[in-house]
Amino acid sequence: MPGVCVIVAYRPKPGTEDDLLELVRSRVPTLRKEGLVSDRAPTIMRARDGTIVEVSEWKSREAIDAAHKNPNVLAMWEKFFDVCDCVPLNTLAEASEMFASFEPIDP
Repeated sequence: MPGVCVIVAYRPKPGTEDDLLELVRSRVPTLRKEGLVSDRAPTIMRARDGTIVEVSEWKSREAIDAAHKNPNVLAMWEKFFDVCDCVPLNTLAEASEMFASFEPIDP
């Protein structure tokens, strides 16, 4: 069964940038403990406006569906909702560039 690569843009709420980055860094390890993501390392980047962009790989579409019923994942997502808004990639200025470039962030 093929994996599913996703790209998510997390726009921090004012004053929550450090908390958001900590959550993003712990997201894939948390999902990995639940058996929902592949072994592929995530890529974490920062857009010019401070939005954090993450590329990661779920094990399957079924794993994504299972995450929506997993209490540990739901608790993690609640923490995300406290510190950021998930925004469409096309709201980032970089998305209109032929070769979108971002500041790399160490995982």
